[in-house]
Amino acid sequence: MVDVTDATFEQEILERSDSVPVVVDLWAPWCGPCRTLGPIIEKVVDEADGDVVLVKVNTDENPGLTQAFQVQGIPAVHAVYQRKVVNSFVGAQPEAKVREFIDSLRPSEQQREIQALLDAGDEASLLQVLELDPGHPVAVVGLAELYVADERPEDALAMLAKVPESAETRRVAALARTGAPEATDEDGAPVLLDVEDKLNDLLTRVKGDDDARQEYLDLLELMGPTDPRTVEFRRALSKQLF
Repeated sequence: MVDVTDATFEQEILERSDSVPVVVDLWAPWCGPCRTLGPIIEKVVDEADGDVVLVKVNTDENPGLTQAFQVQGIPAVHAVYQRKVVNSFVGAQPEAKVREFIDSLRPSEQQREIQALLDAGDEASLLQVLELDPGHPVAVVGLAELYVADERPEDALAMLAKVPESAETRRVAALARTGAPEATDEDGAPVLLDVEDKLNDLLTRVKGDDDARQEYLDLLELMGPTDPRTVEFRRALSKQLF
């Protein structure tokens, strides 16, 4: 079980829902029915053996998510799969009803086959996923990453065009356009060597050079929002353009 905030919504709910149903329990500390439902839903999800995951959202602290899910009463429970709400209920429910709700989210035999192929992760397996489920976002991103590593950037970008844009597609597209990273850290994340020098050089050309501007934006994408330099260089870009 994970506590989700407005800031972690995309990663913990949307991206996770690409591969597994995410049960979102919207609650508040003052809500009596929430305290009744909470232990029930935690127990039933735990007994689902990983077929679904549970996240909790404190509606008092996260107005963005409260608005996104159009919450009118709590507890409110929404099931999100592949970035869409697929089922919901409002109010405390008995264990039998909660179990019925969770069971409806558990994967079919085809979905289990897809997950096994995703876990294999090789090109043939991921292509087989797309035969079973065209546009499966995890398979698409996985294939694009393989194409980037194999120095096939055009194939990677064409593959990414099959699915809606997300943080993951932006990251892999940036890798495809800039080339595979020169180095990676122990977690396999790209380490951008001499990135500040590259950005400063590109900054002098962004106003009249579309390719330079795209490379600049791609490098910022790879640095990520948590890198303090990202904000600094985005401001510099705005000043240069406007």
